Order: sequence, then structure tokens, then C-alpha cells
Amino acid sequence: MPGFLIRFIVSVFALGFTAAIVRGIDITGESDFQRAISLGAAALVLGILNAIIRPILVLLTLPITLVTLGLFVFVLNAAMIWLTSRVVEGFEVRGFGAALFGAILMTVISFVLNRFVKDRNEKTRR
Repeated sequence: MPGFLIRFIVSVFALGFTAAIVRGIDITGESDFQRAISLGAAALVLGILNAIIRPILVLLTLPITLVTLGLFVFVLNAAMIWLTSRVVEGFEVRGFGAALFGAILMTVISFVLNRFVKDRNEKTRR
């Protein structure tokens, strides 16, 4: 459970930072509390979509991913962000360009943060 909570907090931070940087990705609400709830819900839904739907899409688009040397995965990540915006009220993505740039930025932020945060149960390589 602590590992899930740590990854969730990293996702919330990465998504919030991405929304603050990328023009076209917005967290809306009447109060800070509502925006925080929308951000948390968006991070949770994005995590669920990435765990369930994304692996199926990766498998179905494997030939395209191989031809583009893996760059098509960013398009899939953008699709997951866009789909999250359709499910979560208060999380808005305007346009594919914003979703694509957001996916790239969120990938970089999550990678960097996950390098600093280690789960106690995670084995380290030596």
C-alpha cells in the first residue's frame, strides 16, 4: 500500500506541474479544494487507464510503435490524458497538441521523480 500511495503522490505532482506549464491543460473548480479533488481524481483515473487500457493499445499498435522507434507511445500517452479529461470533471485538455506536449512533459517529470522516490519493498540492482 505505501508503494501505491507514493506513486499516486508522484502522479498528482507530475500532473499538477504539467497542468501549470502546458497551455491547454487546465484544472478547474470554484475553490482550491475542488481543484485539488479534480487533480487527485484525474491522477487516479489516469493511473487506472494506464493500467487497464494502455497495455491493450500498446499491443494493438505495436507495428506502428516499432516503425516509429517507440515515439508512437507518446501518442498513446496523449490519448490517455485526453480520455482522462473526458471522464473527470474539472480536468480539461484543449487540443491534441496540448495532450501530446503534456504527455511528454509528464513522462519526463514522472521519470525524474520516480528516480528520487524508492519504495521500501523495491529491490535495488547492484
